[in-house]
Amino acid sequence: MSTATLETPALDYAALKQRQHGVWSSGDYAILGTTLQIMGESLCEAVDLRAGSQVLDVAAGNGNATLAAARRFAHVTSTDYVDALLEHGRERAAAERLQVSFRHADAEALPFADAHFDVALSTVGVMFTPNQAQAAAELLRVVRPGGRIGLACWTPEGFIGQVLKAVGRHLPAPPAGLNSPLRWGTEAGLRELFAGQRIQATPREFMFRYESAQHWVDVFRAFYGPVHRAFAALAPDEQKGLEGEMLELLARFNRAGADSLVVPGAYLEVVIDCAG
Repeated sequence: MSTATLETPALDYAALKQRQHGVWSSGDYAILGTTLQIMGESLCEAVDLRAGSQVLDVAAGNGNATLAAARRFAHVTSTDYVDALLEHGRERAAAERLQVSFRHADAEALPFADAHFDVALSTVGVMFTPNQAQAAAELLRVVRPGGRIGLACWTPEGFIGQVLKAVGRHLPAPPAGLNSPLRWGTEAGLRELFAGQRIQATPREFMFRYESAQHWVDVFRAFYGPVHRAFAALAPDEQKGLEGEMLELLARFNRAGADSLVVPGAYLEVVIDCAG
């Protein structure tokens, strides 16, 4: 008697990427991205960035790691596949009179030669690529042997990890076989993606400081692509349910009491020494 073998259908990465592009093009991530600047500064210190280094910022958004590296006199190429975000980064660099090269680029198909950079950086950016193995391979390809990759990635158990899980409960299930972006926020996931490399992962916290829980929800609903698109896709009663879940999360994580909001967002600060 024969038995049928069930296989997971091949993922349509092109369609997933197009959908994701729509998510990150919605809202106005630059409003929030600017508040995360300290993560880029910390990451540049973690990789021990040297002046004169050739640095690539991947999925740079509006340029937090880009600016941090340029302030340290590195030669920086800032990339993203959302042109509006690159333009915001360009405006920020111009305001500080920093010399930065900006280029439209897909993190899964970087348009650079092998071993071209001394350092590649990404702050809560590359973790959202649909084809994670390809994105990791591209980071390793463009960094020279002996160079470093620096990443900042939200953790599954942390606040933003819980927010993304709450959003996911209100939307259709992702295609079978698609890995969660939160995989990048685990040491086990990083060791799968960067097998054979020396990885140092340090737990960090970014402090979200807002007037109140409702203020945080209003800002993220308006500007943060994944939350913005989730609310837009839901019926009014479902929107209330998602908002309620977020308010409960904020109340649980808030360290400031009833008068303000200070919420720690756990992330991993990752330094990968590229063996080549």
